[in-house]
Amino acid sequence: MGSAEVTILGQNYILKGEESEEYMKSLATYVDTKISEVMAAAPGTQSLKASILASISITDELYKLRSLFSKIEIETDEIDKLLENDTSPVKRHKEKVKTADESKSLHKA
Repeated sequence: MGSAEVTILGQNYILKGEESEEYMKSLATYVDTKISEVMAAAPGTQSLKASILASISITDELYKLRSLFSKIEIETDEIDKLLENDTSPVKRHKEKVKTADESKSLHKA
């Protein structure tokens, strides 16, 4: 179990988890940056409100990436099925060539 000392909005935190210290620091930096972006876009925003808005923004990113990943999985499955059931001219040609080669081998014997 790893740990990392991080700073978010000037407050120090100790994170503990299964991931590396570098990874946890990277997460904290990302969160700090997102909160800072919200505060820069709306000066005077209190840190709690900025943190909530930043968390919504991060959650939005997560949902969009999950959706994209899901679409990619579906498309990959469809491609796999097409490849398994491939009856394209190229595949038929390869099968004919293979059969002809096998036939020639039998005739030579």
